[in-house]
Amino acid sequence: MQIHTAQSFVKTNKDVQASLHMIKQRKIQTAYQEEDWSLVWHDEFSQDALNPNHWNTEQWASEKNQELQYYHPKNVAVTDGKLQIISKKENDNGRKYTSGAIHSKDLVHFQYGKVEMRAKLPTGKGVFPAFWMMPNKEDTWLPEIDIVEMLGDEPEKVWMTQHWLDEEETLRSRSDTYVGDNFSKDYHTFGIEWTPHEIKWFIDGEEQFYSHTSVPSESMYLYINTAIGGEWPGRPDATTRFPQTFSVDYVRIYQKTEVNP
Repeated sequence: MQIHTAQSFVKTNKDVQASLHMIKQRKIQTAYQEEDWSLVWHDEFSQDALNPNHWNTEQWASEKNQELQYYHPKNVAVTDGKLQIISKKENDNGRKYTSGAIHSKDLVHFQYGKVEMRAKLPTGKGVFPAFWMMPNKEDTWLPEIDIVEMLGDEPEKVWMTQHWLDEEETLRSRSDTYVGDNFSKDYHTFGIEWTPHEIKWFIDGEEQFYSHTSVPSESMYLYINTAIGGEWPGRPDATTRFPQTFSVDYVRIYQKTEVNP
């Protein structure tokens, strides 16, 4: 007769958890392998706090686009394996709203590859979540690749956009939209494939937009944030419910596998 003590049960449970972790890691490593992509960096947000080797947090009153939020590190948390960017209606440093923003400048940046985020987006009039990329330089935001943006009062439509300066230093943009499920109700994947010749945008693994125009040719970093208000989203109104949470399951970067002739 085999006797299971509490101690042996705990040990067995730990072994099971370790095995499940190894299976998950194997799935992560082999994702897109059949398409000749190799995982080169990822954050599964499995720690108890934001990884400081991966991300910087913002703390400032945003001066862009007449936005209304004060970005504060306290509005960024990692809970139950998810990154949580929390937007609140509260006074802070002269602003009536607070929110969170993180970026990987000087920590994680790359030139060409595939990047993918799995996330559930916040909703409501005046709520503006975004996942985007900028050059890894000081005081430079163009060219810009907006992997996904959403106006919170249109939760079934997301935007995919590219911004750049032309030869006359005039701002140019190309964009498209995708209408699908309510992106605030469940998790979806948002990503791009970026080569020297084109950018392709993907939602839930399906290509939805592409651009061959003025493709960036420099190293870029990642930015995840929720803005409140501004010229495009408008101000929150009586229908907007706070707090709102931008919940991210993972962010992953792949690069093309070298194929021997």
